[in-house]
Amino acid sequence: MAWFVLVVSGILEAVWAAALSASRGLTRLGPSLLFVVTLALSMGGLAYAMREIPIGTGYAVWVGIGATGAALYGMVALGDPVSVGRVVCLLLIVAGVVGLKLLH
Repeated sequence: MAWFVLVVSGILEAVWAAALSASRGLTRLGPSLLFVVTLALSMGGLAYAMREIPIGTGYAVWVGIGATGAALYGMVALGDPVSVGRVVCLLLIVAGVVGLKLLH
């Protein structure tokens, strides 16, 4: 259950990062509220997961999922630059997350 919660929390990290960007410095109400709610849920899930998962593994997986999700969202929805190098780097992050899970 801890791993499931950790993955969902990582996805929520990407959501709150996107909402923070959309809030324009917390000046837009809807995205700001989404940011606060998803931030709390993401942090709460990380805290729950780290009851069973070591901090180094849990935090690295959480950040990896969130960073990859935010970068993909930026490329797909917001027109952030897409390049072979960026995609390869994101794949390396995903490989690291999978590796940490397999070695846990």
